[in-house]
Amino acid sequence: MVSWCVLAGGPLTDFPRDFDAYAGVDAGALKLVEMNLPLDLAVGDFDSISDEEFETVKRSAKRLVTAPSHKDDTDLEMTIKAICKDDPEAHVTIYGALGGRVDHSLSSIFLPSHPELFPYLRQFELVDGQNRITYYQAGYREISPLSGYDYVGFMLEGRGQLTIKNAKYEMDDQSFFDRKIYGCNEFINRPIQVTVPDGYLVVVYSKD
Repeated sequence: MVSWCVLAGGPLTDFPRDFDAYAGVDAGALKLVEMNLPLDLAVGDFDSISDEEFETVKRSAKRLVTAPSHKDDTDLEMTIKAICKDDPEAHVTIYGALGGRVDHSLSSIFLPSHPELFPYLRQFELVDGQNRITYYQAGYREISPLSGYDYVGFMLEGRGQLTIKNAKYEMDDQSFFDRKIYGCNEFINRPIQVTVPDGYLVVVYSKD
């Protein structure tokens, strides 16, 4: 399994330098070059960087995928599609996709809503300085705690009633209430059990 670091063009926090491969999304490609990291893949319309900066990206990229500004997929969606097409078992950690423009952040959070990315949702995650976002398909799932993160939140992207057990705040048939996000929950020294009726579950690990 190849571990990929995908760097988007949004606000960036520090990240590990021990990945097998690196991909830059639009301005994120230039950031990788400026940090003297490999640029194995560069994807985007590159409308957020200058012509001179784009020439730098072209010289540095081992593989370059360009797209018009008017398109159905976001640059990040195109990047994940390209990686998973070449390596269906790749693990992808995405940085620089949260913060900044809200519409960009939301499209990143709901990446699995893209039908071509949904089959790979367990293989990619989004990370910034305070959050780590992972995904689960529908069914019974056990969510394990992550070191360094104090809280966990759940967003159901689908229909039906989410159940939560073995958490500080549980939810079942009797206590169910309908929300888009169930935040500020906590682990109690064991995995949290959730039942996802439909679609997929967004799991947000967070810390203050």
